[in-house]
Amino acid sequence: MALAKLQSEQRCRSGAVGWRIRVDTKQALDEQPGSQSLLEVSEPLAGAIPLDHFISGRSTPGRSDRTSPVYNPATGEVVARVPLASADEVDLAVASARAAQPAWGGASISRRTEVLFSFRHLLHTHREELAELVSREHGKVFSDALGEVARGIENVEFACGLGQLLKGGHTLDASSSVDVHELRQPLGVVAGITPFNFPIMVPLWMIATAVACGNAFVLKPSEKDPSVAVRVADLFMKAGLPQGVLNVIHGDRVAVDRILEHPSIDAISFVGSTPVARHIYQQAALHGKRVQALGGAKNHMVVLPDADLDLAADAAVSAAYGSAGERCMAIALVVAVGEAADPLVEGIRARIGRLRIGPGSDPASEMGPLVTREHRDRVASYIDSGRAEGATVVVDGREHRFDTAGFFLGVSLLDHVRPEMRVYQEEIFGPVLGVVRVATFEEALALVNHNQYGNGTAIFTRDGGLARRYQREVEVGMVGVNVPIPVPVGYYSFGGWKASMFGDANMYGPAGINFYTRTKVVTSRWPEPSTSQLDLGFPQTR
Repeated sequence: MALAKLQSEQRCRSGAVGWRIRVDTKQALDEQPGSQSLLEVSEPLAGAIPLDHFISGRSTPGRSDRTSPVYNPATGEVVARVPLASADEVDLAVASARAAQPAWGGASISRRTEVLFSFRHLLHTHREELAELVSREHGKVFSDALGEVARGIENVEFACGLGQLLKGGHTLDASSSVDVHELRQPLGVVAGITPFNFPIMVPLWMIATAVACGNAFVLKPSEKDPSVAVRVADLFMKAGLPQGVLNVIHGDRVAVDRILEHPSIDAISFVGSTPVARHIYQQAALHGKRVQALGGAKNHMVVLPDADLDLAADAAVSAAYGSAGERCMAIALVVAVGEAADPLVEGIRARIGRLRIGPGSDPASEMGPLVTREHRDRVASYIDSGRAEGATVVVDGREHRFDTAGFFLGVSLLDHVRPEMRVYQEEIFGPVLGVVRVATFEEALALVNHNQYGNGTAIFTRDGGLARRYQREVEVGMVGVNVPIPVPVGYYSFGGWKASMFGDANMYGPAGINFYTRTKVVTSRWPEPSTSQLDLGFPQTR
C-alpha cells in the first residue's frame, strides 16, 4: 500500500500516524505496562501527530494531558504521540462495552459468524498495510510483520467456527423423564493488556475468541506501537461489529490499575514479563476476576550429538535472532550435549556473519532494530555481564556499526554459559544467544526442568526414543521436536508452565473458548400431572 494512502487513512480513522518527524525528547522507560512513564506530565511533542483512543466505534481524542512518544526504531525519530488514559477514560471505554454487550451476546451464532468471516476477509485484504504499521513502530522486518499478521488471522479463522465451538452437551433421559443439557454463555466485559513485541497477533489471540463468544472487549495495547490496534478495531467495525463491542484505550500504569480493579470487567488476559504477569494475576484475582496472565521465558534448545548439526545451527540462528530476539518463544539458550558443542558453536558463529541487519522497510533486511533505545542498551549490557562471570564472548553485537540513529544492535553469541550467571537466569529479550555445554541427555533434561521458566523448549535429535522421553518428562508447556519455535497453531492453545504462566487457562484455541465463556447446566423434567408426589429424599438417577 502506498505510504501516502496509509497516512491519509490513519489520519482519518485513528488520529493518525505521522512519519519521519524529528523530535528530540526523552524516551519512556516503561518497557512493561506496570511501570511508570517518563512523560507522565510532559510538553507536547511538537510536530508528532496525535493518536486517539477508539471508544464506541469512533476515534476519541485523549482528555489527559499525559502523552508518550511513539518511535520509528529504525530511525530513532518520533512519529506520533499516544495519549495516556486517565481512570475516567478507562471508565468511559468500559461503560461503552457494558452497554453494547447484552445485544451482542444475544445475537445469533449465525450473525456473529458472519461478522467474523467479514473481519477475516478485511484483515487478509489489508495485511500489507497492517504489516507496515507493525514494522514501522515495532522495528521488525516487513516479512516478519507479515508473518505476525498471518498468525493473528489464523486465530480469527478458528473463531469463525464458533457454531461448533460453542456447542453444549445434551443427555436425554439422564433419569426417568429427566433431560440434562449444558449451555455456554459469555462472561460479559473482558479486557486485554498486550505487549509491544506482537502488536497485532497477541491482541487477536484474545479479541477473536472473546468477541466470538459474545463478550465485549476493552484492549489496552502497548504504548510503544499502538497504531495497529486501532486499525484492527476500525476494520472490525467495518466488518459489522456493533459500536462499543470493541474499545481500544491507550495508557500506562494508571490505565492498567483501573482495569484491574474495575467492577464491570469480568476477566483479564495479559501477556508480558513474569513480574508484571504475577502482579496482574494477583490484583485481578483479588478483585474477583477470571485471569490468564502469560509471563516471561528462557527457552532452551537441546541439541544431541546425533542431530543434523547444520539443521540445528540454522534453527538456532533463526529462533534466537528473528525479530531481534524480542519474542517470548525465542531460543535464548542452546544446550549442546557432548561432542555436538564445538561444531554447533562454530556453525552458529559462521551463520551470524551472513546476517543482514537493517531497517524493516528494506527487503534485504533479515533483522531490524530493538523497540527502544533504553531496551537496546539494557540488552547490550548483558554481554559485559556474561564476560565478567566467565562466559566466552564468541560474537559481540556491539561491534556491528550502523549508519543510523535507530535502535540497532548486532547479534551476540556467548559460549560456556553456566546456570549461576545472569545471562542464564534472566530474560534478556534481545539478540543474545547463550550456549550451555553438558555431557549427557539426562543432564540437559535436568537443566531445563530446574529453570524457573517453562514456556517453550526444543530438542534436535534423530533418536525417536529420546525425543519421546523428552516431550514426556520436560516441565515446559510447549515442546518442539526438531522445531525451534513450537508456537501452537490456532486450533490448539498457547501457554507455559511454572513462572511463565499465572492462572489456569491457556491462550486462544479450545482453552480460549473455555476462558471466555461460563457454563450453565439445565436439568429439566416434564412430568404428567397425575404422577406428581411429595418426595423429600435425595434425588436419584436410577
